[in-house]
Amino acid sequence: MSLTRGERVFMALNVLFFLILMAVMIYPFWYMIMGSISDSSLTADGGLFLLPAGFSISAYKVVFQNVSILSGFKVTIVTTALGTFIGTFCSAAMAYPLSKKRLVGSKFLSLLVLFTMLFSGGMIPSYLLVKQLHLIDTYWAMVLPATMSAWNIFVMIGFFRGIPDEVEEAAKIDGGNDLMVFFRIVLPLSKPVLSTVGLFIAVGYWNDFFSSVLYATDKNMWQLQMVLKDLISNTSAAITQAGISIGVQQEVNPFTVKMASIIVSSLPILVVYPFLQKHFVKGAMIGSIKG
Repeated sequence: MSLTRGERVFMALNVLFFLILMAVMIYPFWYMIMGSISDSSLTADGGLFLLPAGFSISAYKVVFQNVSILSGFKVTIVTTALGTFIGTFCSAAMAYPLSKKRLVGSKFLSLLVLFTMLFSGGMIPSYLLVKQLHLIDTYWAMVLPATMSAWNIFVMIGFFRGIPDEVEEAAKIDGGNDLMVFFRIVLPLSKPVLSTVGLFIAVGYWNDFFSSVLYATDKNMWQLQMVLKDLISNTSAAITQAGISIGVQQEVNPFTVKMASIIVSSLPILVVYPFLQKHFVKGAMIGSIKG
């Protein structure tokens, strides 16, 4: 089918718009990569970089020699792994019974979940609770307060309601109880929503720094984003306190170290996302098509 002149103009403008939008989104990452591998003597004044100014990986040497960065990676990886597993499982375990109309009081319980989406206990009560449980400066202080989200639960409820009742009834006829149906039938069929919610939770934990502000008095328990914030806020002092050798310090400047730190902290999520993209797209479409 041939296109009219107006349709061709529209297609050209549409392509141009998305190319510009793509460039706007990609350039910040490109800028950070180019800045991080540039020669420090040529980047002291900052500027815009389409290509690296010289070439040097000294900034990455500083980042990986920084004990705080390494401890931040450790804390963030542990909290992200624990939080993602516990949060995804607990959300699914709560959403599954709430998705069944036969559950007595399901509407009331759903309203209680919705209430937590609109109102929370507040920052000070949350801190006092964590302190009274003796969780300050522990991994659990970073994990437990953000384990479950009402939004994730409702996303899962919508998915579970789309699973045909006949599948579960057939399993029960074969002698399966509710727990067996949940673990052996429902969860294997729920990979799209589990991947979607798991990615949401993982990104939330990976980008979290406020938990370190509230619950970590020991710098060794700082999450990566908190270490990165401290490094960006006072780069020179952070490099000196990290025990980086004088020779390496002279090869870098705060700008290149900041760029390298941001790249290192962002890379794991950028690497993981492509493997979850297929399930993520499926899960994100839950409830968008009816009938």
